[in-house]
Amino acid sequence: MVQIIGWGHTRFGKLAEGLEELIVQAGGEALAHSGVAPGDVDAIFVGHFNGGMVPEGFPSSLALSIHDDLRFTPAARLENACASGSAAVYAARDAIESGRAKVALVIGVEKMTHLPTAEVARGLGHAAYQPEEAGLSFPQVFAMFARAYFDRYGDHARTLAEIAAKNHANAMANPLAHLHKALPVEFCEVASEKNPVVADPLKVTDCSLVSDGAAALVMAADDVAASAPRAVRFRAAVQVNDFLPMSRRDPLAFEGPARAMRTAIAEAGLTLDDIDLAEVHDCFTIAELLVYEAMGLAEPGQGARALEEGIVRPGGALPVNMSGGLKAKGHPVGATGVSMHVLVARQVLGEAGEMQVAGAEHGLVFNMGGSGVANYASVLEPAR
Repeated sequence: MVQIIGWGHTRFGKLAEGLEELIVQAGGEALAHSGVAPGDVDAIFVGHFNGGMVPEGFPSSLALSIHDDLRFTPAARLENACASGSAAVYAARDAIESGRAKVALVIGVEKMTHLPTAEVARGLGHAAYQPEEAGLSFPQVFAMFARAYFDRYGDHARTLAEIAAKNHANAMANPLAHLHKALPVEFCEVASEKNPVVADPLKVTDCSLVSDGAAALVMAADDVAASAPRAVRFRAAVQVNDFLPMSRRDPLAFEGPARAMRTAIAEAGLTLDDIDLAEVHDCFTIAELLVYEAMGLAEPGQGARALEEGIVRPGGALPVNMSGGLKAKGHPVGATGVSMHVLVARQVLGEAGEMQVAGAEHGLVFNMGGSGVANYASVLEPAR
């Protein structure tokens, strides 16, 4: 088994720190939190999308700057679009399960806010299928999902606004979130000068934030974790990849995400009713709506019921994105998957502060790369 025994997390937002500083800050905090000496780390895995957004295209060894005792430790960068952070988490898990490592340091990081929005969109656009989708921004890609949903199930602008407002309200309790600003549903629903359309029907309030930040985990084998001050174990961890071209997929079936989440819950020996909270990939509000249906909270076209019935809200049966999600916590791409694992680990140990879901024991992480292409689903629980 593999256990999480410590973590670090910078604030997300428009930060003065550069890429190396963010790596050092989050990684150093995770090591201190775990109690693991730097010299006892066997491998380092760095999740970083980049896509040409920073000059540092070879960042893995920057982690050695955390401490001189990390010198000569194997380090590798993992990239899988917006799921690069989870790719790093899963690579570390594989290394420990294989016996090649006892202790692994995982860092997810991204520096984005120094660029104009158009350049960020262009960099992220590299994750689309170039023969057919070159030139499309991801707001345009997910606007296609939203238009297809509206065409099939009716106008759900109000539902998307409810998701945005929920996540902004949740972020008010997260001191690490990029944006601490509650937004009324009515503001999110209507296009205006302050909330313009980005790609019809998606408005600014439907889109995740361009952010800087880093998050880190220390992961260890059972014998090492036995003496750690805290431990969270993976009850299940599933990766599912789907075809890259959107033309080969039903955009509303969200088959890759559905298969990943439902398989993880089944492999954990649980049902959806056993999951106490979820941190999911709401890169756009339509993505969170589709995730409700993909995980089985509602039938296709009925995702709005999860909001109407309070299921996904604080105090509901399965609160979603108590951190504020990518929508308000922020989305420094390479850091996102690691951040999700940190936040769910904190929840199941009762250490999530004002975000805490009372009595949480089983938490779901769903991190997605591209338009439902690289899908990672983890179920975490206390190890003891």
